[in-house]
Amino acid sequence: MNSNNGKQDKPVITAKIDGFFLVFYNIAVFLGRFFREAFRPPVEWGEFVRQCYQVGYKSLALVTVTGFITGVVFTEQSRPTLSEFGVTAWLPSLVAIAVVRALAPLIAALICAGKVGSSIGAELGSMKVTEQIDAMEVSAINPFRYLVVTRVTAMTICLPLLMFYNALIGCLGSYIDVHAHEQTSLVSFFDNAFAQITFLDYTTALTKAILYGFTIGIVSCYQGWNASQGTMGVGKAANVSVIVSMFLIFIEEVIIVHVFNSIR
Repeated sequence: MNSNNGKQDKPVITAKIDGFFLVFYNIAVFLGRFFREAFRPPVEWGEFVRQCYQVGYKSLALVTVTGFITGVVFTEQSRPTLSEFGVTAWLPSLVAIAVVRALAPLIAALICAGKVGSSIGAELGSMKVTEQIDAMEVSAINPFRYLVVTRVTAMTICLPLLMFYNALIGCLGSYIDVHAHEQTSLVSFFDNAFAQITFLDYTTALTKAILYGFTIGIVSCYQGWNASQGTMGVGKAANVSVIVSMFLIFIEEVIIVHVFNSIR
């Protein structure tokens, strides 16, 4: 901080602590601006649809492969333990509960954080350091609404869809493994799988996915929007977007699990 006479002001506490609280202040301002812009017309439908395509459709292949492998591996790992107690018939229910409650939201979120979050951070960071955002403001376009609101909204909406798709593919992978060993029919497998899934389980998974999607979107956009120092800043924005998003996702996972377990 510089005073009017050109001398450097003393920090309120220390320079590091002041900088720490300044970051939280900037994040709060960024969040406030997002919610103000998100509910004001006009809506940038074209950019929103393009971001949904980037977040959702372009992530399908990776989500499909990851979900399928997760279902197969979790089934293979669970079978020996259940076989010891003679309850391998519980495999469909066990896999479905694990996938819907925990694995599908977490896997979909981590994939999007690594693939889409880094892309958003790098893209906005590149636009920031090359002054393209400033050029948009000059051309009477609201860059925050066009760049940030559309990306955060698309991530918040598409991640729950990817999560349910990941859960379905995970259960399908589990069915193929179970069918290869026990010759279980598809109808019988899914009847047993979803017999123990309650409305609260779906609500928990949906809450996780919405919160994870919003977290990834807002963190990635914040890092890209505030990028500096040229190409080094772009790389840092992409890297920090992934690291912070994943860190917050695990914290939110713990909090949501405790909250919903207290309701059961």
